[in-house]
Amino acid sequence: MKKKTGDSGPSGAIYGLGFIGAAIYFISQATTFWAGVLGFLKAIVWPAFLVYDAFKFLG
Repeated sequence: MKKKTGDSGPSGAIYGLGFIGAAIYFISQATTFWAGVLGFLKAIVWPAFLVYDAFKFLG
């Protein structure tokens, strides 16, 4: 039996580049170590911030 898997390479690459960019942005804005840790955690979930702000703008 063949197992069919989806091709998510391009979207994974875009998410990865977005993660790196968000991590650089959020960590560079941090003034303390714990703000940098929080910035890293924000970088992990940056798509949620993007969608939230888009809905806030549209609604």
